[in-house]
Amino acid sequence: MSAQIYLCLLTTNDDIVNSLEETLTKDYYHLCTFHSSDTFLEYILEQREQIDCLILEQDQTFSPSISQLKEDGKLLPTVILANVDENERLVYHPAQVEISVNELSEVPSAIERAITDFLQLTPNSKPEFNIQEVNEFLTIKQNRLTKKLQERLGYKGVYYKRNPEDFFRNLDSSEKKALLEDITEEYRLILLEYFNTATDVNSRIDQFVMKAFFADLSVSKIMEIHMDLMDQFSQQLKLEGRSDEILLDYRLTLIDIIAHLCEMYRRSLPTKTLK
Repeated sequence: MSAQIYLCLLTTNDDIVNSLEETLTKDYYHLCTFHSSDTFLEYILEQREQIDCLILEQDQTFSPSISQLKEDGKLLPTVILANVDENERLVYHPAQVEISVNELSEVPSAIERAITDFLQLTPNSKPEFNIQEVNEFLTIKQNRLTKKLQERLGYKGVYYKRNPEDFFRNLDSSEKKALLEDITEEYRLILLEYFNTATDVNSRIDQFVMKAFFADLSVSKIMEIHMDLMDQFSQQLKLEGRSDEILLDYRLTLIDIIAHLCEMYRRSLPTKTLK
């Protein structure tokens, strides 16, 4: 299956079209452009399951089409290209992402944010927006978009499911403590089983790396966990009158964990983020 994000652009400005065709690499994005609200709306209603994100120039002549999508209960990830000449904003749904029309080079990152925010959108996320009536379609679209991203992009689909609220740096002190205790215990079990061929340590490593990935845990924090455990093991060996030189071998464990985590990021980060 094609590893592309399907985009629909609605604009009357050919300069925007030309700029985005240069910015959005064809090996990663598939861009359909519309200058007419009617043809745009018709295409959206027919192909909404295929489309991953809308890009809309802020133009009040497009407002009826956006209103029609809302009335039909059809929400999609959306990037609004804000125009300073327009006095009124286009408002589609609370997860839309707005950037200046003069910042078209930022569109790829805006697309990523729009998809991420959309996947986390709920009818109660912003009470001032009444989207309760589209709850069923919203859930279906989110599930299909997640599945489609995973099918098309492999690990890249996982990237969009990360919630910044769950990142280690955004947790409160008690949550940080609980996460560190949990992940340290998992790492300790990996160390104990690493050289035991009778155990499936790879599955433990996979679980650890996935948890670290979703918590956006830094490599330095993992190294800190490793060194703390090595100190504990060293003290225990010394109490038992044994040499702690064997602990040097566990540098392989750390290298293995970091390699797995780096590969996870390499395979999951969107192409434009890597450049």
